[in-house]
Amino acid sequence: MGWIIFIAGTIGFHIGLYGMFKKAGIEPWKALVPFYNTWLMVEKLQVKPLWFWLQLIPVVGQFVTISLTIDFIKQFNKFSLLHHTLAVLVPFAYLPYLGYAPQVRYIGHDEAKKHRKTAAREWIDAAVFAIVAATIIRTFVFEAYTIPTPSMEKSLMVNDFLFVSKLSYGPRIPNTPLAVPFVHHSLPVTGGQSYLEWIKLPYKRLFAADVKRNDVVVFNLPVGDTVINDEENFGSKVTYYDALRQAGGNRDVIWNQYESIIVTRPVDKRENFIKRCVAIAGDTLEIRNGVVYINGKQNEIPPRSETNYLLTTKGQSLDMTMLEETYGIRSEQGELRSIGTNQYEIYLTAEQVPVFQKLAFVADLKPINYSYEQFNYGVAGADIFPNDTINCRWTIDNYGPLYIPKKGATIELTAANYKRYERVIRAYEGNSFEYQNGQFIINGTATNKYTFKMNYYWLMGDNRHNSLDSRYWGFVPEDHVVGEAWMIFFSWENGKPRWNRLFRLIK
Repeated sequence: MGWIIFIAGTIGFHIGLYGMFKKAGIEPWKALVPFYNTWLMVEKLQVKPLWFWLQLIPVVGQFVTISLTIDFIKQFNKFSLLHHTLAVLVPFAYLPYLGYAPQVRYIGHDEAKKHRKTAAREWIDAAVFAIVAATIIRTFVFEAYTIPTPSMEKSLMVNDFLFVSKLSYGPRIPNTPLAVPFVHHSLPVTGGQSYLEWIKLPYKRLFAADVKRNDVVVFNLPVGDTVINDEENFGSKVTYYDALRQAGGNRDVIWNQYESIIVTRPVDKRENFIKRCVAIAGDTLEIRNGVVYINGKQNEIPPRSETNYLLTTKGQSLDMTMLEETYGIRSEQGELRSIGTNQYEIYLTAEQVPVFQKLAFVADLKPINYSYEQFNYGVAGADIFPNDTINCRWTIDNYGPLYIPKKGATIELTAANYKRYERVIRAYEGNSFEYQNGQFIINGTATNKYTFKMNYYWLMGDNRHNSLDSRYWGFVPEDHVVGEAWMIFFSWENGKPRWNRLFRLIK
């Protein structure tokens, strides 16, 4: 549908320009030649040729062309905001009106220059320019992002404000270009949908570059395509698919209870998450006792990442104030909690571990790792991807090995890996995919092989035991990647700035 609208719009635009050129005394056939037509518009407008060449800049050039078109319609005695809005939103209908309506005449450059804007119009034009410029920057260059949870502690901390570079992996063309500026999927105050799906564009990235291993990446939550829109109890904390599994896979149970608040979202409007890329397309990932291995080699431990330990004291209770002031252990962020007599669960960085082992009140300090036999709810078996307790008796600390799909790579489909790649093949790459009577059926054809269409990534939080990440919902497709976390520009806690974190580059 999006392509049909685009083609119809392009044809209407050039038909209108044909009539306008004729009225302006330019040979009308020249209106049908891309770029040459705007070169002739630049000449009629008597502006510097630089404006023609600026059109060749990706993304920005589209707005330069729009600006030239608006200036050109002024030479047809059209100066009001309404007319300029019509030229931007419906040029395929408005330009033919200018080109062929008998009452519309060409007045030329000199007459158009005599027109003076009102003060109100000057303010409106300035506001529109600011909104357009800010939207271009936010969509294609960089965007501000706030850390909402401790899943990346202490590499990134709650209430860190950072810039996300859209240029690192190439700016992504929005799937839903008709949207309210500066908001994501929901409107402020009303909470209504902030975008229209009248036009849907396919995935396209300008100057595309691959995500690199160990990059900190912002991405759209892959399982955020369908959401129970209740952030307090569901949202991204308990996804629609989690709720569906808890209901035994009975879709009717979920829809009968939550139908009024179930929403579906396109890729670019799914919830934004931030994690570290630990494995890239083509890698084989394995986690052994909490340590990540990529292609058989231990992956580097992220700087300042933390995990939880079982701390046993020599009989005394812990001084919470001292721990926070001296070591930065924050109980309100869940970094310390009592779990038994003289025993505490405490989150520490690798640098803090030897320090705590030497403290006089510490009797024992050992890492907490989850094995399948321990089976803790939420960390093993059916609770984690691929939710297959028969073929994948995995936990968040002992996981894999798992192959990360790579564009162009072909795998053999088996009963053991069906659940691992089912969502990739069906949901992310748009195929019908079933396993029936020992046969795999893709788009109606029986086969035992599949070739991937996109690259995929494996994202995990640095705070490995306090992170909802790929271990719970699987692969992140390349079309879900938003950008690379670049720099912390502000940070605060308890109403005070964390001065030592300002303007820190993210590693």
